[in-house]
Amino acid sequence: MAKTYTAQDIQVLEGLDAVRMRPGMYIGSTGSRGLHHMIWEIVDNAIDEAANGYATEIAVTLKKDGSCEVSDNGRGVPVDIHPKLGVSAVEVVYTQLHAGGKFTDQHYASSGGLHGVGASVVNALSEWMTVDVYKDYSHYFIRFESILDRKTGKILSGHTMAPLEKVGNTRKRGTVVCFKPDARVFEDVRFQSDLVRRRVRELAYLNKGVHFVFTDERIKEPEKRVHEYCYEGGISDFVRYLNTDKNTITDPIVFEAVRDGTLVRVAIQYTDSYTENIYSFVNNVPTAEGGSHETGFKAAVTKAFNDYARRAGILKEKDNNLAGDDFREGMTAVVYAGVKNPQFEGQTKGRLGNTEVRPIFEAVCQEQLSIYLDDLKNQDFANAIVAKAVKAAKVREAARKARDIARQANQLEAAPLVGKLSSCTGKKPELNELFIVEGDSAGGSAKQGRDRRFQAILPLRGKPLNVEKKRLDQVLANEEFRSIITALGTGIGEDFDLSRLKYNKVIILSDADQDGAHIRAILLTFFFRYMRQLITEGHVYIGMPPLYKVAKGDKVVYCYDDSALPGAIQSVGKGYTLQRYKGLGEMNPEQLWETTMNPDGRKLMQVGIEDFVEVERRVTILMGDKVEPRREYISLYANFNKEDNFEPVTEQGA
Repeated sequence: MAKTYTAQDIQVLEGLDAVRMRPGMYIGSTGSRGLHHMIWEIVDNAIDEAANGYATEIAVTLKKDGSCEVSDNGRGVPVDIHPKLGVSAVEVVYTQLHAGGKFTDQHYASSGGLHGVGASVVNALSEWMTVDVYKDYSHYFIRFESILDRKTGKILSGHTMAPLEKVGNTRKRGTVVCFKPDARVFEDVRFQSDLVRRRVRELAYLNKGVHFVFTDERIKEPEKRVHEYCYEGGISDFVRYLNTDKNTITDPIVFEAVRDGTLVRVAIQYTDSYTENIYSFVNNVPTAEGGSHETGFKAAVTKAFNDYARRAGILKEKDNNLAGDDFREGMTAVVYAGVKNPQFEGQTKGRLGNTEVRPIFEAVCQEQLSIYLDDLKNQDFANAIVAKAVKAAKVREAARKARDIARQANQLEAAPLVGKLSSCTGKKPELNELFIVEGDSAGGSAKQGRDRRFQAILPLRGKPLNVEKKRLDQVLANEEFRSIITALGTGIGEDFDLSRLKYNKVIILSDADQDGAHIRAILLTFFFRYMRQLITEGHVYIGMPPLYKVAKGDKVVYCYDDSALPGAIQSVGKGYTLQRYKGLGEMNPEQLWETTMNPDGRKLMQVGIEDFVEVERRVTILMGDKVEPRREYISLYANFNKEDNFEPVTEQGA
């Protein structure tokens, strides 16, 4: 019998209930990314005060009780009564969606939080929130809680416990917001200290001269608890920091201009590496997916350098212009846009969509770069970059030919992989998995133990190249990487096409020792440099084989790290046998399937990127040319028997 569907089945979500019903629409997810996005939303408000000249100090504090406090010494949220709603402006800001002072440019020349939902969304998804406002020599206070309505059995999100009240007099000014994420909403409500600290430091670089303080009260050692950041050089200091462990060619090229109400701020520094790293921001918000400002910047670089090369006679009339990729080889750049009415794609603000920003950035950057390149004291640098680009163009052409050969190989049904890749029988890529396995021995066990309906095996015969130290043509000449590229079917670099991916999960399966960790690092570096979308779209995983097998009779317990071993021994009891797996090759096919490949019982670590700047820095440290930073990092962090060794990745069940 069909269920009736009438008007009474139409649910109307009032106030902040919609946020709690669909939190992912507002903060991206209820995982770690969404949890920390809560902090960024409140920090954005403080940053907007500083960016517009009203605040000089901002503090972010992680409290022992799991809450987070954000304070600034700005003007303070308005406290007077809202003319239409009849409650204080503070209450409006923190309880009403699409309420704020940033919809016009009367009070903020530029702002990261233009949707008017940030503060109220954080309130809706918090167990409680308090707001202290210091304004006009008075201290005001208000508290909100998400409480259970006993009559309806529903949660009242961000409920105002009492109207805003004046609690004292003060000479202080600014706003202090403290909130505790609700465990009923988030998968884990523990803030990650390093992640928050790095973002605070990044904001200090982007806001020249503003004093930031990050405090984690949960840390026992007093000397590690508080970090202060203030950079008078701004983004110039930022690019220097980004290139700390690289060999730089020149000092930063820095310029700034305001045109048609849009702020253009750029810092560029070249290194002797083969990769480009551009970090773009709009009103202090990272735009990891780029946008019109980044597109304009890239176009300006290409035109300014090509024009210079012709003026200098390096490119002749008959020569073709060089490509933008050639001029950006080895470039590290911070591209910052201050936009009055930014149009971000989605509430998480990953890409700038304002079409009018591109021509502004292109014009300003081309003009400023041309002035720099034509300056006589910069001629050696300019000629060196053009010469580097000419060489890069030749390599790019060689790589193009190699990719053409690879594409032809794909059309021949991956002929070079015959006898190496054991493909699966399933024809649906969204269900299929590719295991990249260390060594022929482990590869043999994996081939025998797998479910051939959806699992393919590609064994590696030796370590692949460290791509961080090689050009693209050298990468394509490496047999191991050619096999991976052909097996995946996506192409690489500028030819990468995710829609051609043959396997939904790409699983790195290596031994739990130093060599295995090195192979993982090499493969992750390759994916990060040449197939980054594989990582950002969640297709790359790390297999987690067990370290120990504890057995007694028919009872078998596998341990995936040393900390689990005592509990396993206790559960099995006296008279047990203990096997320490030195490598995947020591497992028979049945054990490898049971512990590492069976979707119903295995443990995978999904690779993700939460902080592009930090991942770039770590790849450079671990895989770059300089030995001392790598030695120092490994001595501090390396522990090859613990899962948390993989700091740039987020663990998920898969």
